[in-house]
Amino acid sequence: MSLLKALHTSKRFLLNVEMCAPRMDLPLQQSVDAWIDSNRLMRRITSRDRFVFMTDGAIGRREEPNLRHVVINLGAEADRSHIVPILTTKHSLDYCLQFAQRSYTLGFTSLVVLGGDKSDDTPRCVEHAYELRRLIRQKVPGLTLGGWASPHGGRPQVDFMLHPEYSADFYLAQIVSHYQTRAIDEFVNETERLGVKIPGIFGVFYYRSANPKTFAMLSKFIPVPAAELTRDFAADISPEEICARSIHALLQHGVKKVYVSNLPMATAAETFSRIEARVEEMLVVS
Repeated sequence: MSLLKALHTSKRFLLNVEMCAPRMDLPLQQSVDAWIDSNRLMRRITSRDRFVFMTDGAIGRREEPNLRHVVINLGAEADRSHIVPILTTKHSLDYCLQFAQRSYTLGFTSLVVLGGDKSDDTPRCVEHAYELRRLIRQKVPGLTLGGWASPHGGRPQVDFMLHPEYSADFYLAQIVSHYQTRAIDEFVNETERLGVKIPGIFGVFYYRSANPKTFAMLSKFIPVPAAELTRDFAADISPEEICARSIHALLQHGVKKVYVSNLPMATAAETFSRIEARVEEMLVVS
């Protein structure tokens, strides 16, 4: 099932994964281990008819190019329609257009195009991501294109998606959690009230600990509920339980399509399965 068909027709919740390609500066053995771990995760998720979103230089890190990583790591037998590269505008325009064409030629049927973080001095090739999506749509009309939205931005974010040149078939939503249900409700209500037709996939972050330095770094990119997380980790609530509660909260507030970000790569496939099983338990009780 294609991503767009799954988003439009699947009645049950669809849990997916966002992941980074291994860093380019890893020592050899760590690099080999990282490639093996990411291989296992991608195969596990795609074999279950779920989708993997591959980041493009997450928060300024130098990573293996995501297309290269998938092609070399998984080989020709992998179902690339279930792997969705993410492309930021922080490349030359020629690179971005060639990336889109190559993605489609290699069997990647969907592509997320977003602006990218501003944590470094790398310039964007266009001012707004929708401009690049519009150019890609003209060059590679067969690609399913994804945009980006922040549920924490309220009505203005919804207005962006309603713009006639938004040029996206679906959108990834920024990270939210069960501590932020007011923002979720406001955003979802506005999309319904104003008639947003394209489906969304909301992000949940796998917080591994209550490390203040990690919270400070993440706060540059996403709203982090640091006080609530610190309280729950101090009460010995596990990272998997916290993640599962956030997914369950999204489902309870009308969001059926979710992706999990920041899974610990060495145990990602097993961790993902345990989180999903815990969410299923919560759904039975609720």
